[in-house]
Amino acid sequence: MPYPKALIFDMDGTLVDNMEYHKQSWIELFKFHQLDLDYTTFDNQYHKGSLVEIMARLFPHIEDNKELFSIGSYKEELYRELYRPHVKAIDGLHPFLNLQRERKIPMGIATMGDQHNIDFIFKALKLETYFHSTTGGHQVTNGKPHPEIFLTAAQKLGVAPEDCLVFEDTRSGVTAARAAGMQVIGLTTMFDQKTLLELGCVQAVDDFNEIDII
Repeated sequence: MPYPKALIFDMDGTLVDNMEYHKQSWIELFKFHQLDLDYTTFDNQYHKGSLVEIMARLFPHIEDNKELFSIGSYKEELYRELYRPHVKAIDGLHPFLNLQRERKIPMGIATMGDQHNIDFIFKALKLETYFHSTTGGHQVTNGKPHPEIFLTAAQKLGVAPEDCLVFEDTRSGVTAARAAGMQVIGLTTMFDQKTLLELGCVQAVDDFNEIDII
């Protein structure tokens, strides 16, 4: 494929293999609020879209978005505390980012995580100098699999969506990026290579050492 004019990265499960810690924090939230809900059911029926959208499904009696966001923010605090001692980049991430910076390829983040989570990962991995912009779930109305977050990220980078290459790991993320008209490379933190290719990824890799976009 032709070399992209911009790269857009999801964060959770793409820059870091942290999804197990998110899972643990969701389970802790269910216990805290005495929700009779197992994680598999949650993942299949509730777990898509923005944090507020997810919380609205979990707490349908609450209509105030600020209250829903506050509940969700507590879950994200739990996640950060659980993951803090274990933060580690996906193999090959920094050499790959260094290469793109040398090539002067603009790079952005499109994650459903909020600003606190973005700052947390950026500080831990020293990523501040690599990315031209970040777009978090708190900055969009429609979460993945809606394409809004990727279209917003492309706009911030000043590059047409069709000229962007996305790095993703989830079904909703790949679906969102494809709906935005972007090609996707999948990371196998959630699904195997075969599944990612079936979802429409142009490549599926275990880490950034395996990526070939020349």
